[in-house]
Amino acid sequence: MQQGDGVETEVTWEDQQNINAFGRLNNKFHELEDTIKAKKDMTDNLEDASNELILADDPEVRYLVGEVFTHLAVDEVEERLEALKEVNSQELESLQEEKAEVIAKMAALKKTLYGKFGDSINLEED
Repeated sequence: MQQGDGVETEVTWEDQQNINAFGRLNNKFHELEDTIKAKKDMTDNLEDASNELILADDPEVRYLVGEVFTHLAVDEVEERLEALKEVNSQELESLQEEKAEVIAKMAALKKTLYGKFGDSINLEED
């Protein structure tokens, strides 16, 4: 591999492993971002459902269980929504922590790879 100054830099097995690890981490980063977006959308949907439930005049509402709607008391639906919000919030926090770890690992690999290969390697996304 040639750097910008014309000096050839040999790619060792360890360098190739670092490049591969960076690629895997980059893929995981994008998967995590997609999952986090979906969890945030779910949070918004649960909040909207809670708000709509407040406006409901009926003592019972239809609630989707599996593939079937069933009539449940408003209080029970509120409890279920709160439980879903809590679970979703915990999952979202866990995903954000995992994303931060992936970013830190990617930064360490970037430093190592740019240190050795300089401008002749591009790890940035467009």
